[in-house]
Amino acid sequence: MNSGQVRSGLIIVDKPQGWTSHDVVGRLRRLAGTRKVGHAGTLDPMATGVLVVGINKATRLLTYIVGTTKTYEATIRLGQATVTDDAEGEVTTETIAAAVTDEEIRAAVANLTGDIQQVPSSVSAIKVNGERSYAKVRAGGEVNLPARPVTVSRFEVHDIRRENGGRLRDVDVTVDCSSGTYIRALARDLGAALGVGGHLTALRRTCVGPFSLEQASTLEELAEDLRVLDLDDAAADLFPVRSLSAAEAEDLSHGRRIGATGNGQPGPVAAIDPDGRVVGLLEDKGEQAKALLVFTPGNEKA
Repeated sequence: MNSGQVRSGLIIVDKPQGWTSHDVVGRLRRLAGTRKVGHAGTLDPMATGVLVVGINKATRLLTYIVGTTKTYEATIRLGQATVTDDAEGEVTTETIAAAVTDEEIRAAVANLTGDIQQVPSSVSAIKVNGERSYAKVRAGGEVNLPARPVTVSRFEVHDIRRENGGRLRDVDVTVDCSSGTYIRALARDLGAALGVGGHLTALRRTCVGPFSLEQASTLEELAEDLRVLDLDDAAADLFPVRSLSAAEAEDLSHGRRIGATGNGQPGPVAAIDPDGRVVGLLEDKGEQAKALLVFTPGNEKA
């Protein structure tokens, strides 16, 4: 696609290993020919998989995508703990995990499934006194983050095998979880529960909300064909849809209130005009619908 041709929408990227999410945003700014690009939820450089990127107006949808559920495929190594809870960090302890049985692993996994209290990884992007936690740790400081509630709706073991002459055990898993769940922390906590330490050696995000790897493109593919999911289609994929009359669309686009959706949906609803264009996002407040955001008509970048 010519860099001068930009439109609002989402790009579903299959992030390569070794790239930061910021690196991907920078690359897509050049490909799309616009500075107005952002992503919906960081993936660590070690991780690969689905990264949702917004272009122009669609960047305003990103805050709603960040809170959606995620699915990951991961490999957890038992017998070693690291400073970062993944393979990029220095090994801090090593314990022979040969005696840990498959049944013990599966039982510990079950205890980390459901609604749990999780202490985020110390190398997360959470701010502590205005400083990113990972920056403080990498500078040699100590961080004690409070536990917070997360939901691990699926923590499924696919394979358990012995490595390094049986001293270590690798566990391949799939995790469905709420926003804010750290898979590195699950690896750390699984190893701690088994008394041998643990860390993440591989991580691939396969789904973010309704978007999956099936829709994702590599950066090489995007350089050849910048596949953008149109803003109107993206909103309809992400949220329940309310079809507006022409009069309602006119009122909403000019900041005037309209009647409540009345569908009992607790979250945002995509308001779509008679031509199939998204006008904004709505949320019921009593007998009226509150506009969470309204897209400026006729201005591609607004």
